[in-house]
Amino acid sequence: MFFKRNKKPKTPTQKLVVKPVDYPPKVLLAWSKSIEGDHTFTAWLTQHGFQELAMATYAIYLKDDARTWLAEEGYPHLLAMINGAERDEKAKKWLKQYGFDLLYHMAEAIDDDLSSMQWLKTHTGPEVLMVTTSIKKIKDQIEDNHKNIHYFGKDL
Repeated sequence: MFFKRNKKPKTPTQKLVVKPVDYPPKVLLAWSKSIEGDHTFTAWLTQHGFQELAMATYAIYLKDDARTWLAEEGYPHLLAMINGAERDEKAKKWLKQYGFDLLYHMAEAIDDDLSSMQWLKTHTGPEVLMVTTSIKKIKDQIEDNHKNIHYFGKDL
């Protein structure tokens, strides 16, 4: 045969570990400040057992090692929210399919969907809106920088 397919042996499917992401308002407010660039809050999150939120902050700033950490340490849903906020439709679909409605609507709101922003206003508290707004602000700045020739290749 001319075309021989190299079939990779099938590996056993691993069960995806998904850890809970239910935080008190104080932690969400600290995460919001961390996202906005206050490294004191990033350190606080790490020191108080919320390393996933510190890593999510780095992932928002396009750090690949943080994205890998989230995927491998049981927070693929946080990573999917971040990817969805970057217009990754597969990530949004995954969030919706597996019932991560809050993270789905956060991703959509960050991506300028007004109906999802209204959903968040109706179904969540002000701290979730604050986190969503903080992520949107940073994502918009990164996108603007990518369009500006003077900032080409430089992220925040």
